[in-house]
Amino acid sequence: MRRKKYLFVFVLTLVVCLLAGRGLPAQSPSKEEPASDLRKLSISLQALSERVSPAVVQIFTTGFAPVQDVVGASTGLVSSQRSGGSGVLVDPEGYIVTNAHVVEGARRVQVLLAVPPDERAQWRSILKPRGKTVSARIVGIDRETDLAVLKVEQKGLAWLELGDSDRVRQGQLVLAFGSPLGLENSVSLGVVSSVARQLGPEDPMIYIQTDATINPGNSGGPLVDTEGRVVGINTFIVSQSGGSEGIGFAAPSNIVRNVFRQIRRTGRVRRGQIGVATQSVTPTLAAGLGLTQDWGVVVGDVFPGGPAEAAGIEIADLILTLDGKVMENARQFDVNLYQRSIGDAVTLEVLRGSQKLTKIVSLWERANDPDLFANLVSRETNLISRLGILGAELDDRITKMLPPLREPSGILVAARAAEAPSRGEGFLPGDVIHSINGAPIRDLAGLRATVGSLKVGDPVVIQIERFGQFLFLAFEIE
Repeated sequence: MRRKKYLFVFVLTLVVCLLAGRGLPAQSPSKEEPASDLRKLSISLQALSERVSPAVVQIFTTGFAPVQDVVGASTGLVSSQRSGGSGVLVDPEGYIVTNAHVVEGARRVQVLLAVPPDERAQWRSILKPRGKTVSARIVGIDRETDLAVLKVEQKGLAWLELGDSDRVRQGQLVLAFGSPLGLENSVSLGVVSSVARQLGPEDPMIYIQTDATINPGNSGGPLVDTEGRVVGINTFIVSQSGGSEGIGFAAPSNIVRNVFRQIRRTGRVRRGQIGVATQSVTPTLAAGLGLTQDWGVVVGDVFPGGPAEAAGIEIADLILTLDGKVMENARQFDVNLYQRSIGDAVTLEVLRGSQKLTKIVSLWERANDPDLFANLVSRETNLISRLGILGAELDDRITKMLPPLREPSGILVAARAAEAPSRGEGFLPGDVIHSINGAPIRDLAGLRATVGSLKVGDPVVIQIERFGQFLFLAFEIE
């Protein structure tokens, strides 16, 4: 009897527990919500991926590179090599943004376009057909930001809008698209780890850091926000293993936009300056100069004849804002100017003593711009393909732009061609070619004739003048 009693109590207890468990969701609806929210997030990410993917491309390049032996030393031989990366269409006319290192030195560039959305809808299988491979033209390369612009002759392609990277915040969700290790059109999810990483303390180029998985092959692909806007171009990773360790970097979209617009318009990027040297204000500096705040940006020097002097900026002026944005330190000031183009005007609010002044300053071309001479030449007229340069004959105008020459005749290296072969220490813009294998070079016709007479594998020793110093460049003709 006692056993039956215990059994009855046990069964009754079990039924009560089951009934209580069955009623638990109704009593605690909040525990159902996380699962629903996760489903909504997943559906949103799927829709975002389907919207972004058609604008992401895979890039294949063919070029020449030195052959190395098993210990990594050069064998003196050159072979054709294939490599690749990613890119994103940012304009309906077929313009693609990618990294410069993806296409630099390439002799041939091809792009694998994604299957258009209307065609994808016709396929029910998860195994979608590969897209169309087309040839692409290198419009221009900007090595300073490691960005490049390509052009394909296709119409009606999907494309993505460049967003405002100044609005990106730490912790924000982002997706990285591309073809890591050649795996076409992959996507990874992460957050923004930092919004303004610099490779060096004084480097005006900044990067968005993300833990979204980025691997070799992702280079040039877009980093997008949850609205599908491109906020960065995946550029490089920091890794001890060679694979992704969650430390990836993307060029911010506001810098990308400036580079893209200039390359599309002129084929190159020109950078400006306003003719000042600035410093971050410290408490000691503020006390010594009698400044009203111990932080911000102070003008340390105003260059004679520059735009800042013309606008009335003076040494010891405290820069409060640039185009309405509060300037907290000199690094921030330099980074914000870096995103502007030559001819742009910026509005500075400065404090001089107790007086607030507003100054409008135009950006002039940077004196040490590596592309200073590029607008003097064109590919059609000045390309020396076997050397990978655009050359210009010296005249009075060019000579005035150069430091005093020790030898007055020669050919100026105005720019490196986009497909210039990689030769270690090669030509730099501003170099002047004086001779090849001892033969003097005086004009473009003579340079072409001399280079054209050389056979593949022939040794070449070119005497150049660089910043008033003679040196030899030695290599073999490819």
